[in-house]
Amino acid sequence: MELEAAQALRDLEERLLHPSVRASPDEVATLLADEFIEFGSSGRIYDKQQIIRLLQEEQGEAQLTMAEFSARRLSADTVLVTYRVVESRTMRSSIWCFQEGRWRMVFHQGTKIEKA
Repeated sequence: MELEAAQALRDLEERLLHPSVRASPDEVATLLADEFIEFGSSGRIYDKQQIIRLLQEEQGEAQLTMAEFSARRLSADTVLVTYRVVESRTMRSSIWCFQEGRWRMVFHQGTKIEKA
């Protein structure tokens, strides 16, 4: 995968980890595709509107740290991104599609990491 696209997607994922972005319905709405779906670490399934509401309720959360970032192209306009969030001890995976001239997340999943 080309470095420029991978860096752009890392930047977008980091934006979604920032408390001020998570608290902004408009910013989150521009990053998520209308058909967005999330499989949460709780096992619950969320759509775009549910995630926008839930993220607004997180006010006061600290900035999260991303580690072990990887991007793998699935097709010409689709990329799988994986990384670990240090503070929540979760592995995250997202699928991003290039739509209407920009990257938008269509799928996200968080999986808790068991303590060793």
